[in-house]
Amino acid sequence: MRIITNIILAALIIIGQHTFAQAKKTSEEILKQVSEKTKSFSTIKISFTYNMDNPSAKVHETESGVLLVKGDQYKLEIAGQKVISDGKTSWTYISEANEVQINTVENDENALTLTNLLSSYTENYKSRLVNEITKDGRALFVIELKPIATDKSFTEVELQIDKELYRIARIAIKDKSGNTFSYLVNKFETNVAVKDTDFTFNAKDYPGVEVIDMR
Repeated sequence: MRIITNIILAALIIIGQHTFAQAKKTSEEILKQVSEKTKSFSTIKISFTYNMDNPSAKVHETESGVLLVKGDQYKLEIAGQKVISDGKTSWTYISEANEVQINTVENDENALTLTNLLSSYTENYKSRLVNEITKDGRALFVIELKPIATDKSFTEVELQIDKELYRIARIAIKDKSGNTFSYLVNKFETNVAVKDTDFTFNAKDYPGVEVIDMR
């Protein structure tokens, strides 16, 4: 679940409204605008649809989720699980088992995180503007990212970015096993009010919960 969490955090940060001149832009210029706008928001709340497809294995899975982000803090709810982090500690709660796993947040430079994807894409990825399309009445940039390092678990990331709003509308991630993980943004809110308790796990709110401390 941690890998999925990192992917979602990278994929689903939404960029607010911003209009630019319609001059031809490079993939680097587009991603820079996305990164700068992302950092300008104090909080972000996202509703999204997650799909996992593997045509050769005839596998298709779909789930709906909600992500709340404030700086390095986040709360993700998807598929009967809650993943919560205050930036130092992370809690993964599995409702079916009434179990929570506690971990220390690791500073993994190889993880596909928001910071690594949007802030260091020029160092870690080769980006290319591959197309400009219209989908559901919206004009989109299609940008391809490929990791420079060969030891990554994923081989390609495709970003669809709204040309008018300069926000990520969809992301698709292909891994070495033939899986494609895609995330479609359904709704976004920026600068929403949050409480510090939104990013911590209180066992008292979950009677009988089994606590597994892995720190």
